[in-house]
Amino acid sequence: MRINKRYSLLAVLLLLIASASFSEYGDVVLDRYKDTMAEVGLQPVVFPHWTHRIQFKCKTCHESIFPMEQGASDITMSAIIDGQYCGQCHNGKIAWDPLYCDRCHSLPKTEVGHQ
Repeated sequence: MRINKRYSLLAVLLLLIASASFSEYGDVVLDRYKDTMAEVGLQPVVFPHWTHRIQFKCKTCHESIFPMEQGASDITMSAIIDGQYCGQCHNGKIAWDPLYCDRCHSLPKTEVGHQ
């Protein structure tokens, strides 16, 4: 019985990891700078809003970090590295560093321009 629980947990974790690699319902695609991203070989960012919402209350991020208005945040890698926006938590202390491009820049090429 203990083995089945472990395999079930492993299966759930694998599904969560796999689902983080493409956009799903509730995800936010950040593509304001998609042309610049494409020039350097990066896909637009997929922000897994629901995954974050499960872990945190809305007030954790809204309004202090992200205004509740579409397009109000000018999110750039420079700002994130400087500890703004996503960098408030993704700093290597609270959550992983913003060093792994494909963790965020994960919109499948088939979805680019079709949001």
